[in-house]
Amino acid sequence: MNFGKSVIWTVSISVVTIAALVATAPAVAETKLRLATYVKENDLRVDGFKHFGELVAKKTDGRVTVEVYPGGTLHPFKKAIDSLLGGVSDISPVVGGAVDKRLPCTNVTHFMPAAIDMDRVIELDMAYNELMKDEFDKLGLIVVMPQNSSFDQRWYFRKELKDLKKMDGLLVRSFGPMVSNIIEGWGGKPVYMSPNEVYQGAERGVVSGATMGFGTYSAWSMWEVLPYMANVKMMYGQNMYTMNKKKFDSLSPEDQKAILEAGEETARWLEPLYQNWINAQVGRGVMQNGMRVLSFTQEQREALVKSALKSWESKISEACGADRTKKIMALMEKFQG
Repeated sequence: MNFGKSVIWTVSISVVTIAALVATAPAVAETKLRLATYVKENDLRVDGFKHFGELVAKKTDGRVTVEVYPGGTLHPFKKAIDSLLGGVSDISPVVGGAVDKRLPCTNVTHFMPAAIDMDRVIELDMAYNELMKDEFDKLGLIVVMPQNSSFDQRWYFRKELKDLKKMDGLLVRSFGPMVSNIIEGWGGKPVYMSPNEVYQGAERGVVSGATMGFGTYSAWSMWEVLPYMANVKMMYGQNMYTMNKKKFDSLSPEDQKAILEAGEETARWLEPLYQNWINAQVGRGVMQNGMRVLSFTQEQREALVKSALKSWESKISEACGADRTKKIMALMEKFQG
């Protein structure tokens, strides 16, 4: 018998069989996540979203990728929740006017009067999100990336306003119920506007003032229409980049873990860069674009926080209940600065 030929023939068949199996094996499906944001492409935060996408791809070995849609191109600012639940986007910022009574406690606390220690703001964001987790769960959402909005929230006006508590009928852009409450309490009239509507609204006289993040203010060159800035950091604020939970749950546990890790790592990577960028943009606004800055002492800042919070505490208690309200207030006190 010719055993040599038999062995060669058997090995050849095995190699062919393996090759056929490899050729016909299904490729690992790539999951593409569409990240929508109102932030313009010339804003440093877009670099953060790209960094998040790079981390997700790296941690999942390319099984999950992220496509970034800046400047409100995927959905209107206020439609974030509906877009997430309806599948228009996979990750969107749930913030300001995009938050509604479907998230009752989040609605009145994710932006609230508070004097925050900016060196610990990421820890505060993570702790706050843990307190709100059950609200998001019930709605079918999960926060995958915190983004600090506390640092750059300022007030801007067409004319100089030395006392914020004396708005005297000014029409001031608002982005949510808490800010509207403050504006009304200080004698102004709130006008809801999405970020990309503010420049034109100020140019046409629809508003004479606004509150918003300086990054957005700078990206839209709003010093041309609202050149006076009240440089007071008196709000806790967070842009909660949130994902459709069904989409999240459809991923493997390893990929879920990778996305959450990438979100936190991106927040920590971006925070010092963002604060330095904001400070540089403020300097550029003053030196090159005629922006005028009104500064406040720590005592004045605390007085403004106290004034703004006074009429809002009852809303928090009503929406959050006594136990959660107590935890939120304790959190803000713990991270005070």
